[in-house]
Amino acid sequence: MKYLVGALLMGLLAACAPMKLADFKKSEPTFDLFEYFDGTTKAYGLFEDRFGKIKRQFTVTIEGKVSGDTLTLDEDFVYDDGELQNRVWTITRLGDGSYEGVAADVIGKAKGGESGNALNWSYDLALTIGGREIEMHFDDWMFRQSDDVVLNRATVSKFGITLGSVTLAFVRQK
Repeated sequence: MKYLVGALLMGLLAACAPMKLADFKKSEPTFDLFEYFDGTTKAYGLFEDRFGKIKRQFTVTIEGKVSGDTLTLDEDFVYDDGELQNRVWTITRLGDGSYEGVAADVIGKAKGGESGNALNWSYDLALTIGGREIEMHFDDWMFRQSDDVVLNRATVSKFGITLGSVTLAFVRQK
């Protein structure tokens, strides 16, 4: 009986293990960040708090330009309350499927990589909320679904406490 309980506990612990890029090595279609975002992309997203309440919705128009091992993403956000925001990412391909990225409101560098149809990267972002600048951590997962569609789920946290999540659907424009 104690072996059965032990096996069940180990199974539960394994089920709680975080995702790893290697888990998606054989998943298709293959995701190449530079190839996908070269050109115009539209995104539709929302922020959901940790209680499951939708707090904000938004659209993003992204213009991507590739130059060698650098991808520049010029993102124009339109929020449901009328707020406009612009973020320009400069992303560098480091090799072996890894990347670093910088933007004006990113603290330090975003770091991550891709495998199969998945990309994962994490970064700290300075967000202005209620007139105050607050540093939040983003753990970002993107999954290529087709030639034109990528789904994105980002967990937002502070001091290791999950505050909510951002969900996005990217659609590459022809």
